Amino acid sequence: MAPRDGSQERISTPDTVEKGMATINTLRIGVKAFVEKDGERRKAEILSIKESKKGEPTFYVHYEDFNKRLDEWVPASRLDLSQEVEWPQPEAPTRKSQKSTAPAPKSATLPKSTVGQKRPRTSTTVATSRKSSETPELTTTSGNASKAVRPSLVGGKENRPGSDNSISVIAPEIISGTPKAEDSELDLVDIQDAAAAAKASNPQHNAPYSREEEIEKLRTGGSMTQNQTEISRVRNLDRIQMGAFEMEPWYFSPYPSNFTAADTIHICEFCLSYFASLQTFTRHRAKCNLLHPPGNEIYRDSSVSFFEIDGRRQRRWCRNLCLLSKLFLDHKTLYYDVDPFLFYCMTTRDSHGCHLVGYFSKEKESAEGYNVACILTLPQYQRKGFGKLLIAFSYELSKREAKLGSPEKPLSDLGLLGYRAYWAETVTDVLVEHEKNSRDGRGSGEVSVEEIGALSAMTTNDVLHTLQNLNMLRYSKGQHVIVLTEAVLEAKEKAKAKEKAKGTARRRIEPDRLMWKPPVFTASSRTWNW
Repeated sequence: MAPRDGSQERISTPDTVEKGMATINTLRIGVKAFVEKDGERRKAEILSIKESKKGEPTFYVHYEDFNKRLDEWVPASRLDLSQEVEWPQPEAPTRKSQKSTAPAPKSATLPKSTVGQKRPRTSTTVATSRKSSETPELTTTSGNASKAVRPSLVGGKENRPGSDNSISVIAPEIISGTPKAEDSELDLVDIQDAAAAAKASNPQHNAPYSREEEIEKLRTGGSMTQNQTEISRVRNLDRIQMGAFEMEPWYFSPYPSNFTAADTIHICEFCLSYFASLQTFTRHRAKCNLLHPPGNEIYRDSSVSFFEIDGRRQRRWCRNLCLLSKLFLDHKTLYYDVDPFLFYCMTTRDSHGCHLVGYFSKEKESAEGYNVACILTLPQYQRKGFGKLLIAFSYELSKREAKLGSPEKPLSDLGLLGYRAYWAETVTDVLVEHEKNSRDGRGSGEVSVEEIGALSAMTTNDVLHTLQNLNMLRYSKGQHVIVLTEAVLEAKEKAKAKEKAKGTARRRIEPDRLMWKPPVFTASSRTWNW
């Protein structure tokens, strides 16, 4: 930790919130006002303002204490301006900005331009933390050890917090659609360089971008990367049509900016191409002959099939998949380098083809040993047991590789719930089976955390956290003991009865139907044969 400046060793009082009355014309970004939602007035922060087609202002708001997926555009009529609003605090000038305004000495030499250069990698220290026993958080390290986190050029989610002092964006260029497979990687540049390049490309725009203008542009534009700590993205699509389902997106996804004006975006459920009008989509469907994901079918049972798609061989399809999944994943940073990843897509079959249900991506060579980088079940198939089936399939692949696996952290909110439910069910099943074998004389009376991990392909940390969540880890006679409690068994029976009543009994992976072998490493070329 850097030493503190002694001049700042003062007890600071919290800033008072400035309140006052407002009108529609005086509202601005950052103001918190009461908005009518579901018949109730809730406090919400204004994130963006635009004019509707009728010329009236509409406001994009985030409701306090609600998930970001509930952010929405609201008309002025839903704002309650009879009550005082909270005005945003003015930004205090930082030392860096103060120094930058100071006149430079005559003898000083200007630094060379760094436009177009890649920024050096910075390491982020991840420390373990745990809340109360009611809501323990999953951690990424054990003990007090810390490690430098390697940035990953992924088509998966954002796993590391961004720097507080910088925002990275893709170099501004007009992107008319999903890049082709032969497109080269895009370089990351500073936000100031992006603004300068945009200014140079548009001679009519002589005034430089201010920070507020640039952030607003990133909120509503089609930039290919985001920084969650600096920018709150505005959801840019209103509705998507995919197959027989019409869905409302949850989050921002960097589809081309000309698509944001369309009422409905039509997505082909087989090739995942996207269209702004029904006419062009209909014309495409008449020509598209793809009836399943463009990969190898590695698993098939009576209801579902799994396909393995190499990001290097099917770049366009995998990039389209990343764009689609970003609509429903908040902690996902979208890059167009999908080469280091394999995508495992789950589908249901009928006479029309194999319909995408969900997927998970996986690094071909994960230094941290992760078996999942990003995982998603599409909204129309959620709450039907498909999420657990995706997780179970990822662990089945880990068993084939004779490795212990764990998902990349942090997980999304729904992903964390799904994994906790799967871990609890799996660990309980292992302990129940072990107890049954012990009564029949086919096993010992004790089982260790390592043995549970080996049987389930779960890491020791995930097993320990699951046992703590279920209150099955006790300390007795100088050692920790795993106790299969009555409460856990009762919860297991209730879950079975609930699934039976809903007709959503747990789907299971049948290992004999998995037609997949671990990749072969070629020492001469130092590559994996997929």
